[in-house]
Amino acid sequence: MAERILPIHRPEQTLEFGSANNSVKCLPLEVQENIIKRLSLKPLIQCRSVSKTWKSLIDSSRFISEYNARNKQHLQHHLLVRYDPHENICERTYVSVVDDDNNTFPNQRVSVTEPALVNMLTSPAIIGSSHGLVCVHGYYRHGGDITTMAVIWNISIRKAVAVVVPNVADVKQRRYRTFVDFGVCRETNDPKIVKITQIKRGWKDMESVNCIPYQVEVFTLSTGAWRSPCSNLLSKSIQFGCRQGVEGFCYWLATDMSVAGGGLESYNLIVSFDLTSEEFTKISLPDNLVYYQSHCTLYISNIRESLVVLDCGESEWDYNVWRMEDGVPKSFTKLFTICAPSATILRVLGFRKSGEPIMEIAGHPHDPYDGSVSVVVYGPNSKHISSIGFDGIGSFFVYPYKETLLLLDQPEFTVYDNGKGYIAKKEVF
Repeated sequence: MAERILPIHRPEQTLEFGSANNSVKCLPLEVQENIIKRLSLKPLIQCRSVSKTWKSLIDSSRFISEYNARNKQHLQHHLLVRYDPHENICERTYVSVVDDDNNTFPNQRVSVTEPALVNMLTSPAIIGSSHGLVCVHGYYRHGGDITTMAVIWNISIRKAVAVVVPNVADVKQRRYRTFVDFGVCRETNDPKIVKITQIKRGWKDMESVNCIPYQVEVFTLSTGAWRSPCSNLLSKSIQFGCRQGVEGFCYWLATDMSVAGGGLESYNLIVSFDLTSEEFTKISLPDNLVYYQSHCTLYISNIRESLVVLDCGESEWDYNVWRMEDGVPKSFTKLFTICAPSATILRVLGFRKSGEPIMEIAGHPHDPYDGSVSVVVYGPNSKHISSIGFDGIGSFFVYPYKETLLLLDQPEFTVYDNGKGYIAKKEVF
């Protein structure tokens, strides 16, 4: 008879293996832990129902950290595809696609249900993904009150926590704008939300403001609180643009609106925020992109946890893809050019684990303005476009993520506000 796993005998904290004809053998808890650490995510989550001892072990911060580190190279990669129809933007649709290297891509897909904490948000937008987590930013309306909130969501284990984002600027005066980004510290695996409130350029009294040009606040999940880090601050001439998170860093495409020789001179650059040291760094772009028209015609993204910059080529169907090598500023290498003359490229949505671009193209190449779109994958070597089965009239968004246990130790319906965490009532949502 094959061996079978029996319930844990909790007083001795052992795992019993046996059969009708064999004597019982006991395994210490340390050996049990070593065995279950080798399980893939789904059976590991099921093991939490075996006993209170196993649940306590698997839910511990130490086990979560060690499991993620040990299985980093083996955990399954996915693409979260979000579709927002133009007719009713409230009817958001999420689909998770397994991003594997075999011929089953993109056939392994499942519908994803928003957790209640995400569903409660008005005008939700995913602002970042890192270490298997995505962060959704939006507004929670309760009665006559409107609260700015961010929800950190682990799709793989269906866990989410909400964070109240404090208002530090008088938004009614419209003198400020706020940037919110998300990432996970590469040293501690601690999720962090970064909030930057910046004085808008163009105000007559900007030079007379006797405070810092912008305020930086960081929320750390382990403490449940916001704080202002003692980080170096950039010049008030820096204007932030689009964002991208990459393996322990937050990046923004930016423009430096410096005054030189009595006139206004602007150039493009990248600003990074290290989620470990919590310091800003300016990163120079390749010379041909520094004065490239406007930063609005440049984009930043992520390939295999490396920062990439995309610029429009000589025609409307060309994009050049530049990768920053090993995190070294100004060390950019041109990887390839996306060239698809048979299609009208609307946006580059992201990249697969293999490095292939995922794009949104016009659904009808002979009538690109009819509103229909398709999501495709472009092969840099073959220059071939392949549909992945997402079509509609609206907008698509793609976010790569991989399986993780982060947030497993967080109680359901946890909301963090003013440094305190509490369990919200389900009926509120």
